Amino acid sequence: MGDLGEGLSQYQKQGFCSFHTPGHKGQQEFFHDFDFCGFDLTELPGLDMLHSPKGIIDQAQKRSAEIFGADETFFLVGGGTVGNQAMFMSLTNTVNQVIIERSSHRSVMSALVLSGLKPDYLKPIIHPDFNLPLGLDLRPERFPWSNIAACHVTYPSYYGTCIELRDLLNKRTNLAPDVPVFVDQAHGSHFMGFLFPASALTLGADLVLHSTHKTLAALTQSAMLHVQGSRVSRIRLRQSLELLQSSSPSYLLLASLERAGEYALDLWRWEYLKEEVENLQQRVGEKFRILSQNDVGTYGIDALDWSKILINTRPLGLPASRCVEFLRGEFGLEPELWDEENILFLLGIGNTPEDIRRLTRGLERLADCTQLLSLGSEHFRKNARDDRSDGFLLPPQILTPREAFFAKKRRVPLKESLGHIVGETISPYPPGIPIVVMGEQMTPEVLETLLVVEEGRWQGWEGCESRTIWIAEEEKGMS
Repeated sequence: MGDLGEGLSQYQKQGFCSFHTPGHKGQQEFFHDFDFCGFDLTELPGLDMLHSPKGIIDQAQKRSAEIFGADETFFLVGGGTVGNQAMFMSLTNTVNQVIIERSSHRSVMSALVLSGLKPDYLKPIIHPDFNLPLGLDLRPERFPWSNIAACHVTYPSYYGTCIELRDLLNKRTNLAPDVPVFVDQAHGSHFMGFLFPASALTLGADLVLHSTHKTLAALTQSAMLHVQGSRVSRIRLRQSLELLQSSSPSYLLLASLERAGEYALDLWRWEYLKEEVENLQQRVGEKFRILSQNDVGTYGIDALDWSKILINTRPLGLPASRCVEFLRGEFGLEPELWDEENILFLLGIGNTPEDIRRLTRGLERLADCTQLLSLGSEHFRKNARDDRSDGFLLPPQILTPREAFFAKKRRVPLKESLGHIVGETISPYPPGIPIVVMGEQMTPEVLETLLVVEEGRWQGWEGCESRTIWIAEEEKGMS
């Protein structure tokens, strides 16, 4: 076995309890009748074609559209990234400006490179208890409805918070009925029934992306793009997907998408999990700061997905990394992500009530061991609130992402980049939300953040280890 295969085997043998993607959590029940080697086929007679479906793929997509409430559904084998990119490339409006969240996933920024559209960024609202962008500034003056090609928002956020999407869509209907609203619902494909916030399709969005693998039973890299209404050209959308997706799609991914739709109807699985999450909050809620229903109505949060368990470790006086080390080592708990002070535990349809009880025991034990674990954390406790952000400062946008991508560039030491146009989009991953987007000017705030970060899971930053950065030499304004 090679290095990659050996690494996967060794990881699996450790028996971690998954609180990360994919949503099937490795449960064999979802694929008990899958012949993984035998199903690894291509577009053979009788197996239909993804880019011109008329047989079994067409039937599977139509069934998924019925399940999720869409007029039409497209299967994606390039992940949610392809869906976000296809949204923008499907636009036929001559207007070149779109409204998007500055806290969008990096795939949205790559869509701007491909489409050449000019972004008008919406400013996120930082929740002071978590120091994270959990809400969105939706004041009417931020929406020039009369001069945009589309509006793109994220619902829910990576952390489970939901904006006032219903109100946004109602305003669109009244003020700009022809403008399509695109929704990145990558982390909310499970929004069905009474247990969760309303789905974006139910509320009236035009294009809705589901990263079906994140919380449902599909295999990693599989997703769905749902369409309803007539604001978006279906022909242009199909052409965009044909351009972006592989001409040799994985039938394993396609079959897993069909299977995920079938299991999505098993709402009883989520009912059992919700009971245990409520028990967790009752037992450890006073020891940690946990994002909960009490936060709804504050900092731009209109609703909350309870299956995202976001815990802030400041009350313990411990950095999140120290807490994760303990939870992984002592209880075999593998979270989705963590930063300096927050840990996100992500539930999926494959989780069991016992998984959450195990997490509850781990958090209780963590709280009991605080004094021992806090050794060496004096700096973290001393600066507990010194680094709190009063708001999200948008860096000045000098070039569009497309202009910056194709501009002549040179690499400079990071410490010398202040005031220059950044030539790469830099994101911590997960969650993949850019700290700076190519085409933006390097500000003191962004530079200070990059100078102190530790080497880790960064995407788009080629010079992370050498502490260098690409800057664009083209100093013209946006056209």
